[in-house]
Amino acid sequence: MASGLLITAPRVVPGTSEAAVLEPGYVLIAGGRVAAAAGGPPPCDPDLVLGSGCLVPGLIDLQVNGFAGVDLAEVDAAGWARVVRRLPETGTTAFLPTLVTAPVGELAGALRSAAALASEYPPAGARVLGVHMEGPFLSPSRAGAHRREWIVPPSPAAVADLLAAGTGVLRVVTLAPEVEGGLAAVAALVAAGVVVSVGHSDAAAWQVAAAADAGARMVTHLFNAQRPLHHREPGVVGQALADPRLTCGLIADPSHVAAAVCAIAFAAAPGRICLVTDASAAAGMPPGRYRLGREPVEVRPGEDQAPRLADGTLAGSVLRMDRAVANMVAAGVGLAEAVAAATRIPADLIGRPDLGRLTPGAAADLAWLGDDLRTRAAWVAGELVYPLPTVPGTPCAARPGPAGGLPADPR
Repeated sequence: MASGLLITAPRVVPGTSEAAVLEPGYVLIAGGRVAAAAGGPPPCDPDLVLGSGCLVPGLIDLQVNGFAGVDLAEVDAAGWARVVRRLPETGTTAFLPTLVTAPVGELAGALRSAAALASEYPPAGARVLGVHMEGPFLSPSRAGAHRREWIVPPSPAAVADLLAAGTGVLRVVTLAPEVEGGLAAVAALVAAGVVVSVGHSDAAAWQVAAAADAGARMVTHLFNAQRPLHHREPGVVGQALADPRLTCGLIADPSHVAAAVCAIAFAAAPGRICLVTDASAAAGMPPGRYRLGREPVEVRPGEDQAPRLADGTLAGSVLRMDRAVANMVAAGVGLAEAVAAATRIPADLIGRPDLGRLTPGAAADLAWLGDDLRTRAAWVAGELVYPLPTVPGTPCAARPGPAGGLPADPR
């Protein structure tokens, strides 16, 4: 057997489409990739025995505005590095930094800076998978926390400028397809390999369907900042849940979507729910004042700790990805389904079949979640990135070689 790292756990959730839970199970890592993942006893003495919780693929967040006091719209090397280092404590091993609405010229500059920064980060923390640009082609009537004066129609020139600036890094664009030029923008972005997501939209159901016809494949933060479900006009929400071409981003915290409604979404669109945090700079920080795309936001102490503008408008979240998974399990969603919504489904949506699953050949990005589903450890490309390793593991007796280990109690 090749040298590597063999980990056993009471439960292993491979994140595959079969939605299996292996009880118990093991994962073998070699060369930064998964060499094997199976149920039952391991083939030899393990390097690392996890005595509780479950081992899952690293969580993937497609909408991160900020974290740990950093607003990612203010593209800065030190700030991005801080987010990359800190996100694994939430189980997140890969993410899309998200740029909110700004003047087109400023967004183009931010995309160029983001492309340079993204190329500088090897897996020493969470992977930067590209950029999600949320705006500026939104509906002013569904602006949410976005600055209305910066919202513009998607002219061919503006779309071309942003595509050029985002070459190699622009992965997802959220837009409102019903605005002037919206469907043409969908087609142009899709032709350039960008995933188009319907969001901040007042579209009728038929307009959302037309966007899907043009190539849109996602809906941004389902239920929030979009035309709601009505029994005579399904709106964005109804079409999103009914259309098998669309995957629905879902902020699974009660400030944004009630638990029962989250459960309805999972039941209505099985295999098409993608958990996101929409995290802001306030995430991972105590209550206080922070920023979201140059707008001041405040998180007040208490049960509802969602960031809000001065007028009370929701402005991102403080949700953790592991908490999103736990919230869905508490709402009655199966563990394997909740994990898939945070791993395989977002990976597949953005064309990364090497991520989000524990199958041979996949990247060895893993998270150990405790019995409470809170992150206790995370690995990227087989390297422990949370917590910092302090105790070397014992190599498997059947195969020599180094092995990474964990403290006895990483919390």
